[in-house]
Amino acid sequence: MIRRLALCVALLTAYAAPAQAQLGEATPLAVAQSYTIASEALGGERVITVRLPAGYEEEPERRFPVVYLLDGGPEQDFIHIAGIAQSREMNYSFEPFILVGIQSVNRRHYFAPPAADPAPYEEVLGAAPGGSADYRNFLRDELKPLIAANFRTDGHTAVMGESLAALFVVETLLEEPTLFDDYIAISPSMWWEEMKYGREAASYFAGHPAGERRLYLTSASEGDWHREGTEHLIAALRDHAPAGLQWTVVDAGESETHGTLLHPMALDAFRALYPTPQREYKPYPLIGGPEPGERTAEEQARLDTECTAENSLPITPGAASLGREALYYRCLLYELGPLPREGNLGR
Repeated sequence: MIRRLALCVALLTAYAAPAQAQLGEATPLAVAQSYTIASEALGGERVITVRLPAGYEEEPERRFPVVYLLDGGPEQDFIHIAGIAQSREMNYSFEPFILVGIQSVNRRHYFAPPAADPAPYEEVLGAAPGGSADYRNFLRDELKPLIAANFRTDGHTAVMGESLAALFVVETLLEEPTLFDDYIAISPSMWWEEMKYGREAASYFAGHPAGERRLYLTSASEGDWHREGTEHLIAALRDHAPAGLQWTVVDAGESETHGTLLHPMALDAFRALYPTPQREYKPYPLIGGPEPGERTAEEQARLDTECTAENSLPITPGAASLGREALYYRCLLYELGPLPREGNLGR
């Protein structure tokens, strides 16, 4: 009898559980909008995915910079880079921007510069190299004007890529430096053509037109020519960078591999290129701060001053923690993330 009773209870529980576990109708979570556009330069269609920053609709007069993400299809790198862009709406550690992800189709052709002998590349990569000029035509003549015509852009643009896409970023900086304002090259494939773009960077720089540009360059634990080619580029930057080029090198070789570098370095690049001022406030007594009291005239003057990049103090979080009482209500420009190895980009 006891066994039968236990069996009945088990059966009733089994039948009742699904009814209790029903979630109801699901609601889709939209983080961006995708568009399919035709490209004459590329000879086909591409999916373009656009994420607008929070406040875009609420601030109809405000304009934003644009970051173009290579390998940025919805099934490629767009979603997790969009998550990084969204994180600034929680921590305000960099300025907002419009993120445009570009779907890659045959990336080993379109991101690859020409090769003197294409046969070895075709054998190893399974694609003919040399499509990078066509891809620049697409960006310059088709995509950038389309984005500017349909969204509130401020004219400042960046291109970001990793691995072979980062080689395209470097080649574009060298070949057509006026195409973008900011170049984010994450672990570029500098082994290409026996390190051609590192070895010849100085001669490219000698012919650069005047203008302000910035380069964020980072590498991980890489293969021999991959790393050596990057070092050739760094040497050219150190000794021959044009006057208007600000650059920074972040070396993650001790902590990241080629496969893990993109996500942490994308966050670091956004913080380095688009830092935003923050204000240091007194902590509450509950967590060890001072008892609330009247602000001094100096503190009130600091609080009444709008924070800008120009009036903010560049400082690391570690340094701020050592002298926090002297920083209350001051405007700070935190130097977040890994410290750069070298460069002249102020942060």
